Amino acid sequence: MTTKKEIPTVLKILKKKSREFTSTALNDIAEERDPFKILISCILSLRTRDETTARVSKKLYELADNPKDMAKLSEKYIARTIKSVNYYKTKAKRIKAISQRLVLEFNGRVPDDINTLLTFKGVGRKTANIVIVYGFNKHGIPVDTHVHRVSNRLGWVNTKTPEKTEAALRTLLPKLYWMDINDLFVQFGQNICKPINPKCSECPVKKYCKYYKSLKTRPLKVK
Repeated sequence: MTTKKEIPTVLKILKKKSREFTSTALNDIAEERDPFKILISCILSLRTRDETTARVSKKLYELADNPKDMAKLSEKYIARTIKSVNYYKTKAKRIKAISQRLVLEFNGRVPDDINTLLTFKGVGRKTANIVIVYGFNKHGIPVDTHVHRVSNRLGWVNTKTPEKTEAALRTLLPKLYWMDINDLFVQFGQNICKPINPKCSECPVKKYCKYYKSLKTRPLKVK
């Protein structure tokens, strides 16, 4: 189990390791620092592979890359454009509604606080935190399944849901580390600390990991 003093060491190791991994679709989009694109791409990414999210996002933004232009598109047209992503009809409805509300209530600008973002239908804490971190360069801790899994396996938290993991990490981690957690843990979770059959033999932080230590002490099964 990682101790609080070891957390900076673990993050430093993972940051170095991350250079070996392919960047995530959302991270590529986030480089533009466009809150609207980040928000919409987060919605597109739900239950969808990274490469599909990247391709569909690019296609959609060629038609409309701001709330005003997106709000002008019909829901059916948006749906046809994003058909490759899962739940495309629901996502098209959400994208249309969000864009309209941004134009009508926020002068076409994405709000820069979590509580307001959470009032938009289809926007949960993970998405709101991603927009805050990558769109506005403000402190937040986006927690998806990868962040939730890795945090629990390391022994940093002992939680049952991503929401509770976020709350625990906000208490545990100094703000200095908040904005790195999502990117590092998502890449690590996709490539090494996988949901099934994690690559513990390749893990650069296994000496700090509660899950790995439990495997070593687990009794062998007798056939």
